[in-house]
Amino acid sequence: MTDEAGTVDLTRPSAARVYDYYLGGAHNFAVDREMAERAIGMWPDLPLIMQANRAFLRRAVRFCADAGVRQFLDLGSGIPTVGNVHEIAQDAAPGARVVYVDNDPIATAYSENILRGNQDTAALQADLRKPEQVLDSPQVRKLLNFDEPIAVMMVAVLHFVPDNDDPAAVIARYREAMAPGSFLVLSHASQDGQPGQADSHQNLYNRTATPMTMRSKSQVAELLTGFDLVEPGVVFLPQWRPVAPEDVDEHPERFSGLAAVGRRS
Repeated sequence: MTDEAGTVDLTRPSAARVYDYYLGGAHNFAVDREMAERAIGMWPDLPLIMQANRAFLRRAVRFCADAGVRQFLDLGSGIPTVGNVHEIAQDAAPGARVVYVDNDPIATAYSENILRGNQDTAALQADLRKPEQVLDSPQVRKLLNFDEPIAVMMVAVLHFVPDNDDPAAVIARYREAMAPGSFLVLSHASQDGQPGQADSHQNLYNRTATPMTMRSKSQVAELLTGFDLVEPGVVFLPQWRPVAPEDVDEHPERFSGLAAVGRRS
């Protein structure tokens, strides 16, 4: 988080840096590690859930690339880790263009550093809840053409958008800008599967600068209004188009995050 002058507040944990810690990254601070360890103490499966979320992102990016998409807008992208969107997309389709967007200045700074020299990528510090700020930015206008299909990524970020910010309206604005054949890639924290642990996890985040709003399968499906759901629809993270059947845990509900991809027709 930052204050009005843009100074990084290192007294409060950042969702992006906590997520980085869950994934085994090094771009986090003591306050973030303390928050993450408290959360893991209450819910030991959290690192596995975050890894499953990251694996979903990789599968979804490859799906979109295989469908012919050559440009990606990653909203709430967080801090770069191995297997990022541009690595997957440009491996599948050399020349694919990617813009990363996050409101955390540290996440943006690390993104700019790791992307240096890659002319088909850019990083933007902006709030996804302000679509015009994102869509009209020089970085987006330079790299992305919304007259052509695009994949808009909202992976593990919408649960940080409370109901009073109207996430459905936010998504609708991006949808209006997307050409037919575009995709929305979405994953979302949910109480479905493990309500007791999920509730305590939500309560922990609600005492931080990044409160969390978990949503049910039906609520997540409503966020995809206006898109055609790609099979298998809204499912637990490992169940979305696994590479192999054995990749799906026999209890997929323990991965209480939900995943879905919608196509703009």
